[in-house]
Amino acid sequence: MIPRYSRPDMVAIWSPETKFRIWYEIEAYACDAQAELGVIPRANAEAVWRAKDVTFDVARIDEIEAVTKHDVIAFLTHLAEHIGSDDARFVHQGMTSSDVLDTTLNIQLVRASDLLIAGMDRVLAALKTRAHEHKDTVRIGRSHGIHAEPTTMGLTFARFYAEMNRNLSRLKAAREEIRTGAISGAVGTFANIDPRVEEYVCEKLDLIPETISTQVIPRDRHAMFFATLGVIASSIENIAIEIRHMQRTEVLEAEEFFSPGQKGSSAMPHKRNPVLTENLTGLARLVRMSVVPALENVALWHERDISHSSVERAIGPDTTITLDFALHRLAGVVEKLVIYPENMLRNMNQFKGLVMSQRVLLALTQAGVSREDSYRLVQRNAMKVWEKGADFKTELLADAEVTAALTPAEIEEKFDLGYHTKHVDTIFKRVFG
Repeated sequence: MIPRYSRPDMVAIWSPETKFRIWYEIEAYACDAQAELGVIPRANAEAVWRAKDVTFDVARIDEIEAVTKHDVIAFLTHLAEHIGSDDARFVHQGMTSSDVLDTTLNIQLVRASDLLIAGMDRVLAALKTRAHEHKDTVRIGRSHGIHAEPTTMGLTFARFYAEMNRNLSRLKAAREEIRTGAISGAVGTFANIDPRVEEYVCEKLDLIPETISTQVIPRDRHAMFFATLGVIASSIENIAIEIRHMQRTEVLEAEEFFSPGQKGSSAMPHKRNPVLTENLTGLARLVRMSVVPALENVALWHERDISHSSVERAIGPDTTITLDFALHRLAGVVEKLVIYPENMLRNMNQFKGLVMSQRVLLALTQAGVSREDSYRLVQRNAMKVWEKGADFKTELLADAEVTAALTPAEIEEKFDLGYHTKHVDTIFKRVFG
């Protein structure tokens, strides 16, 4: 991923240096287990650990691979240059390349998950803070983009909190799904390596031995992992879209923080654009872009092919780096989001009480008017507000059919905002406990 949308901690997980260090640890722990089982001399296993402080030369490994056309062999050749060919002769004993590659990929995905979980925690903390801050800040709820009934800004934040909290549970499950390792040899039969080697290596690396591998770890695990990241990205976009709508000039119920010296447009000095949330919408698309290839990686030929390999070399780093950046960008947006309660009230009152139509409809039915007639009476007066800019309550009070069923005091009571916020505390208890 490009540096513009990358955070150093996540990038480091996918660096060649990190990858080769994990490869080395897998090989070294496997040698330890083989020595314990008496398969190789203890001295040879100990010799491998002499390279524990070595910084592997990426350029040198690339140089060897240019000849061997095989990345794992290139690494093993470079390792032998450090510890000597005689001591290195038992390295990779009974193993196949996928034992190293697949186990390493899953270690990297687990580490990436830990950073993503930290990002989710920051987003959740920001949403919770803003939800409680604006628990009773009334705004109009919209369906189809049209005024519906009153809600609160706190409920909007709480809704996003609940959604992201579900995503956190999904991410933790995906982390466990991917936390497996395989040291099972060619086609996964353990013919040339004892299963106890796999158990030892996995224990050392905080992995779970794969239940059954072929020559690769089954890719349904990875499909589930990347699908989960895609869902999280969609939730990020869901929040971003709401903020973008709220920042529209004719709405302006909230806007991204506009820092001193910031410029909104190269042509129009007045502009303050929702650039961060627009960027989040784009980043979400990039994350979701990995989902279909990950699903297609599940189907491999027989015990193994490498059609998945090139895909994962791209989507592993790109998707986790992008989502990590997006989570922290979203958290920053929410933390600094500027809220305009006065504009919320202004927008809600733009159509002069029209949003209370359902309360009047229900009151008429309770007073004995049929639902069909109640709907006709309320809609008849509502259309005057839409088409002529009339005041909804005034029109209802002047409608003889309405006042025949409801007293002026009963009509007046139906315009109480508090009616719509009376269960906010109940919802908050459900969301936040």
